[in-house]
Amino acid sequence: MDVDGVLTDGGIVLGSNDMELKVFDVQDGMGITLARMGGLKTAIITGRESEAVTRRSQELKFDALFQGAKKKKGAFLQLLKKFNVSAQEVCYIGDDLLDLKLIKMSGFGVAVLNARPEVKRAADFITNEYGGRGAVREVVEVILKTQKKWKTLVSRF
Repeated sequence: MDVDGVLTDGGIVLGSNDMELKVFDVQDGMGITLARMGGLKTAIITGRESEAVTRRSQELKFDALFQGAKKKKGAFLQLLKKFNVSAQEVCYIGDDLLDLKLIKMSGFGVAVLNARPEVKRAADFITNEYGGRGAVREVVEVILKTQKKWKTLVSRF
């Protein structure tokens, strides 16, 4: 998945000394935790580089993180090899033109509600929630329910 516009609302706060702040949604964070509990692998492919993203990916125990990936296809192909999966087995969530190729390549390409029109047209699924406001959680729930894992996971709480 992408970060800016997917795990965040796309806003970036720049402070002094190159400090960059991002706001992450806690329900999306729980979605990543639920994905891991359900046996799903999670990865970030983002065109920007940010200490906030590094920290968030570590907190949520993402399986892979690619930052500064201006051409995301290369990172995507590395992930396929690392996890020994085909593109058809992957869900990719994006919002902007840099995500277009991966949405088309993935077996389940997802556009968040606030994605660009071209991205929405290419997607297999468009979320009902905005990026940074529960879209990732929504996608995780759709996948886990489709895989018949949701009720078992919920019963653990």
